[in-house]
Amino acid sequence: MGVTRTGPDFRGVSGLARDPVQQRFATNLFVAFLPAAIVGLAFQSQIKAYLFNPVSVAVALVVGAIVIFAVERWYAKHGAPGVTSVDDMTWKDALKVGLAQCFSLIPGTSRSGATIMGGMIFGLSRRVATEFSFFLAVPIMFAASCYQLVKYRDLLSRDDLGPFAVGFVVSFIAALVAVKALIRYVAHHDFKAFAWYRIVLGIVVLGYFSR
Repeated sequence: MGVTRTGPDFRGVSGLARDPVQQRFATNLFVAFLPAAIVGLAFQSQIKAYLFNPVSVAVALVVGAIVIFAVERWYAKHGAPGVTSVDDMTWKDALKVGLAQCFSLIPGTSRSGATIMGGMIFGLSRRVATEFSFFLAVPIMFAASCYQLVKYRDLLSRDDLGPFAVGFVVSFIAALVAVKALIRYVAHHDFKAFAWYRIVLGIVVLGYFSR
């Protein structure tokens, strides 16, 4: 059994070349990253053409909230976690979370919400699902940033690299601080408050653009 972490950290990265636990964790991140990357590249044009509109976003916000309520209700009754540490996750656990992440390609669907709810359904504890979701965001952000840099390289100059690098580092540090606070929160609370927020936001978006 792995040692339960107290929050996201990268102390094990230095031992990646020789530590089988860290190697398995890195493999799990890669496995979880692949489904959304493949589906996103394959259907990005269709997603932009048919789902990037206010109504679709508003509907996704409300539907996502309903999913959170349903998962929380199921988890309270049947969700005894089988995995209580990210170090104990198998590649199959990671793949299931990666498949859940594909739903985040729908505009208005939270990536973290999709992966956390998916992780909870597939046997991860609430804490582990939240922590793995954070770590999974790292390759996603890196890949998305590289894709945008390549796609719009003709619009960029060498002088733009510094601000982009600073922005990436600052956003990563901010995310690290935020997720540590979130993990402390989920240790004692559920995600129903976020569901209510999504419902309110969805109604506001739908009301604003239907005028």
